[in-house]
Amino acid sequence: MRLVTFKRNSKISLGALTDDLQKVVGLQQVYQRAQNSTHAALESMQALIESGSEGLAVAASALAAATADEQQPLGSVSLLAPLPVPPQIRDCLCFEDHVVNAMQMASKQTGEPPAQRHVDMLETMRKQPIWYKANRFAVVGPDHEVRWPSSSSLMDYELEMGMVLGRTGVNISREEAASYIFGYTIFNDLSARDIQMEEMVGGLGPTKGKDFDGANVFGPCIVTADEFDPNDAKMSVRVNGELRSEGNSSGMKYRFEDLIAYISRDETLHAGEILCSGTVGGGCGLELGQLLQSGDVVELEIEGIGVLRNRIVAADHK
Repeated sequence: MRLVTFKRNSKISLGALTDDLQKVVGLQQVYQRAQNSTHAALESMQALIESGSEGLAVAASALAAATADEQQPLGSVSLLAPLPVPPQIRDCLCFEDHVVNAMQMASKQTGEPPAQRHVDMLETMRKQPIWYKANRFAVVGPDHEVRWPSSSSLMDYELEMGMVLGRTGVNISREEAASYIFGYTIFNDLSARDIQMEEMVGGLGPTKGKDFDGANVFGPCIVTADEFDPNDAKMSVRVNGELRSEGNSSGMKYRFEDLIAYISRDETLHAGEILCSGTVGGGCGLELGQLLQSGDVVELEIEGIGVLRNRIVAADHK
């Protein structure tokens, strides 16, 4: 299933897209019509995730039972981030090409050798997974217009895949890690590059360069794990309709099973947490020397999930 959270007439509902991806079904509404009662698993995306396989079966049955009148055109609703306030977001670094490309571009622009922090980052990620924790309250969804922070003038996008955990656990083995995966979505890790470059010198990771309202964009849906292969998915970026880059998830040094096993060492991971892949090689403007201009429309696509589209505007944009 392709699961969404949508808003219509001020009401927020859990839904699923029809096979043609042109309509959305409110799952609780269908269940209530058929059963004359509501189901706790269909109250929200987080509730569905926590309900496990039983809840997914209820959702699938509701989708199959939807009448033509219960299939609403996508244009009649607003899609929110599929999981509007996730319990946690961890953005990992899994694509070595991204780091190498960024190092080479920086050296080309400055005429100097790669910065030591980039060299150290590359060496570390080759030894083990590394990540930072993103602001879970700064999440928005598809077609949301993101207003850039007033303190930044260097706007950039980053194309990533997000994996949503479906179960809570600790010390999860790699062999059992796949059973903890609920589904997958697209992540646009927006980055204020000028702020980020200054604060990263402090050695504690990104702060205001990543933490601002609307910085974490997810969507358009969560594809359940049974319907998507995360290890061989085409990934592409378009800006104002022009193709900027293409990549593939097969370039990940660490699979999501590796991340789950490593991060859960002596640390409980919770249902609904999102682990992100880091930027695919070529998947950001920094690597290409092409940052965003105010008003640009960014479309991130992962084959099998969909297209995540947002307009990015400067704080003083009229």
